[in-house]
Amino acid sequence: MKGIIYKELIRFVKQKSRFFSALVRPLLWLFIFSVGFKAALGLAIIPPYETYITYETYIVPGLVGMVLLFNGMQSSLTMIFDREMGSMKILLTSYINRNYLLFCKMFATSIVSSIQALTFLIIARLYGVDISYLAIFLTIPVIMVSSIILNAFALFISSVIKQLENFATVINFVIFPMFFLSSALYPLWKIKDSSILLFNISSYNPFTYIVESIRFSLYQKFEFELFFVLAVSFVVSLFMAFIGFKSKKVNRS
Repeated sequence: MKGIIYKELIRFVKQKSRFFSALVRPLLWLFIFSVGFKAALGLAIIPPYETYITYETYIVPGLVGMVLLFNGMQSSLTMIFDREMGSMKILLTSYINRNYLLFCKMFATSIVSSIQALTFLIIARLYGVDISYLAIFLTIPVIMVSSIILNAFALFISSVIKQLENFATVINFVIFPMFFLSSALYPLWKIKDSSILLFNISSYNPFTYIVESIRFSLYQKFEFELFFVLAVSFVVSLFMAFIGFKSKKVNRS
């Protein structure tokens, strides 16, 4: 566990472009796109908010989810390389329990993702978004659990893909539907007004519940249904990742 976490942190420190690229996407939405959307999108008072809010305030939890989603997928991308010719190849062929190794990898990724997400939240707070530093601190467990869920799902996908270039193509068909068919950028009732079909799809999208869990945590609210779905998603995603790598053969040569 300590070795894998240390390796991920060293990689994170050395790859400074990875850190900044993870922040560029959400900051573009926060600083630029939200200006245009704010004029076109009206927001009613919806839980967990108790008053009218700006569009920038609404999308911050969704943009945190964006950081976790992209970083989880990028981490699983490196897993394909490590599995074939990196350090993970040696570990996967060792006597160490494979499920434990995968969980260590996901936990290490969640630490890196949390650092990126917290940095974004602090910038958003300085920008004027109405969130407290205490709320940011209390949201760390939700962010880490959410990161593990997304990374486990990405690892499951990587377990059935043999070539690196194929993974990048498949991920594009996973990331964008998950992100846009959720409550990250607009409330579900807005989607329902436009399309019942898209509303139903968004309602069953696990990423929606990840975003809403972060949203409620940032405003120090608790919703049992959200955290129940998050817990179920955690178990199911881990099971999928473990099953995906259980029968995966790694070349020992």
